[in-house]
Amino acid sequence: MTTPRRILTLLAAATLTSVPATAVADAPPVPGSMASMGDSITRGFNACGFYLDCPSRSWSTGSSPTVNSHYLRTRGVNPSLVAHNDGKSGAKVADLPEQARKAVSQGVDYVTILVGANDACASSEAGMTTVADFEAGFRTAMRTLTTGLPGASIFVSSIPDIERLWEAGKDSSAARAAWSTLNICQSMLARPRSTDQADADRRDRVHRRVADFNAVLSRVCVEQVACRHDGGAVFNHPFELSHLSTWDYFHPNTAGQRLLAELTYPADLGL
Repeated sequence: MTTPRRILTLLAAATLTSVPATAVADAPPVPGSMASMGDSITRGFNACGFYLDCPSRSWSTGSSPTVNSHYLRTRGVNPSLVAHNDGKSGAKVADLPEQARKAVSQGVDYVTILVGANDACASSEAGMTTVADFEAGFRTAMRTLTTGLPGASIFVSSIPDIERLWEAGKDSSAARAAWSTLNICQSMLARPRSTDQADADRRDRVHRRVADFNAVLSRVCVEQVACRHDGGAVFNHPFELSHLSTWDYFHPNTAGQRLLAELTYPADLGL
């Protein structure tokens, strides 16, 4: 008669042999620590109050269950996961190398990056970062990460489509008032209800600049085996006004942060 212990042994053996060897070999290691790099979106700015950072609601390293960030989702696999939010509100790609150095000093296993909105959102179209400068800054940051953290996994999100921001809010008097009063992203959001060809052309050029930035992020990321890109998931998503903070109608609110986590997590570690 086969004993219960023998049955358990046979079941365990059958389970192991049913899993392809490549699946085991290709499984990414579960990180023990992570860092988020980027701007005010990653800092959770305006997601819980008026003009303040709210890192607990960050799509990447936030601790709020209402957002269900990368950190919380990954912590479900590794309860001892440690997270660092190295982002900075107002940051542009030029600030990314310093953030990368900080992540290296923390010795993390997993890094998320979302940057570029501020490089396109300027007080005027002329103030946008050039594509060449954007690529130079991003390459420097990636070089710092891959050299200083050779075993780390890196996730790069695409930049949200700020033309979609204009589309979602242009017919809202509250959004238009906030954009004008707070001088928000005037390269895209100036004269939001204008149908003049000059304004339409300006918006189109800003949209193309964001698309060009996203092409840089994707191209540089795929050059590294350890880097994964979201494939344009964030840029292509038609987010709604309900995903934006009513303080400024620009930054994601809690629902927007949760949406970012949902859109990007399937592309990260495959957990």
